[in-house]
Amino acid sequence: MTDESPLRRRTAQRPAGSEPHHPLAQPPASDVVGSDSPPGGPVALTAPRDGTPAPVADDDALAEAVARFAAGSGPVAIDAERASGYRYTQRAYLVQLRRAGAGTALIDPLPLPELGTLDAAIADAEWVLHAASQDLPCLADVGLRPRRLFDTELAARLAGYERVGLAALTEALLGFSLEKHHSAADWSTRPLPESWLTYAALDVELLVELRDVLALELERQGKQQWAAEEFAALVAWGSQPTRVRPEPWRRTSGIHRVRGARAQARVRALWQARDDVAARRDSAPGRVLPDSAVIAAAELDPRDERALLALPGFNGRSVRRLARIWLDALDIARALPDDALPTTPPVDGPPPPHRWAERDPAAAARLARCREVVIRTAAANLLPPENLIAPDSVRRLAWTPPEEITDESVAATLQGFGARTWQVSLIVAELSAALRDPPQ
Repeated sequence: MTDESPLRRRTAQRPAGSEPHHPLAQPPASDVVGSDSPPGGPVALTAPRDGTPAPVADDDALAEAVARFAAGSGPVAIDAERASGYRYTQRAYLVQLRRAGAGTALIDPLPLPELGTLDAAIADAEWVLHAASQDLPCLADVGLRPRRLFDTELAARLAGYERVGLAALTEALLGFSLEKHHSAADWSTRPLPESWLTYAALDVELLVELRDVLALELERQGKQQWAAEEFAALVAWGSQPTRVRPEPWRRTSGIHRVRGARAQARVRALWQARDDVAARRDSAPGRVLPDSAVIAAAELDPRDERALLALPGFNGRSVRRLARIWLDALDIARALPDDALPTTPPVDGPPPPHRWAERDPAAAARLARCREVVIRTAAANLLPPENLIAPDSVRRLAWTPPEEITDESVAATLQGFGARTWQVSLIVAELSAALRDPPQ
């Protein structure tokens, strides 16, 4: 393990022979990129090197793209654009790919909802994504599932970089700046504006080059195996069916202010009514009725339209048109018998840490010692603490440690919580000591 930290230097050497080149820009005049102030500053990348391709939107164009990517070589850069905050689902409205020898393709999955032929063409390649957990579910919905992947955001976290957004990394490590002003756009828009298509193509323009630089940095730090385990876990996670959270209405923002089972029932009824409207309209639920309005109505229980529309969040024209739906939902909640009201869900895991001192002082002391171990070990290995071990795992372990505290029993418990082999090997010995009462 080297003492030189990317947290301090935030630079990385380019691989030999891989100096950044782009026909539309000149790179900074420096052999080392990624410093806070590279000579000449970063170069703004405003267009793909091969131009912005037209979206692939019919079977013939898809077959041509599949043939190109099957004949290409090396890793495949992949990204997807959704319409979060605009549409009900998290489906992909554009899929971008780039591969050496194949160029860039922009796939429109609306007229092409199943991309199995493309998946087969690149099945043997390593897929390069940035923040893969965000895109894997919507890619799986159109038939794209990686067998191997490299996540540039996760790799940067493991390598110890402070800023791990795509634009920050390409600027720091490759010397090119990317504009991100279309990241929150409504990608369900058709036709997609040319500037949006250019933005989407640029998201995969440098992913493979970024992957190469980060892979070298992970190798330099001796973290290749750590990354391999993390990437394999992502592939396994992405292959699982989408999980639906039980009682999703309980995640309504501000619900902690709602007191009493009857008021909780009003939240549930309004949430369900809103969800039905959102699904029917294919609109984001928050655009149909904001969470703040749900909470206000649940707290005050208005009985008529005038009282309802006087509440914050109910003054929009589209919300007012649906007033009868919201009042009907409140009527339903009001008429429920007591035995149909929401009950307190069973606690899955330990109580909130701020209650530990009064409920179990020994557990509170164990948690404090375990947290010290995590922070110290993460800093020594240039890792964010949450990437060393999941905070929930530490809380569960401190609240109910194994009956016999040994390195083996603690390791087995951590693995049961989903910890990877590399994480366990780094931390198990010190955690075992921290869990003993009194501590060693």
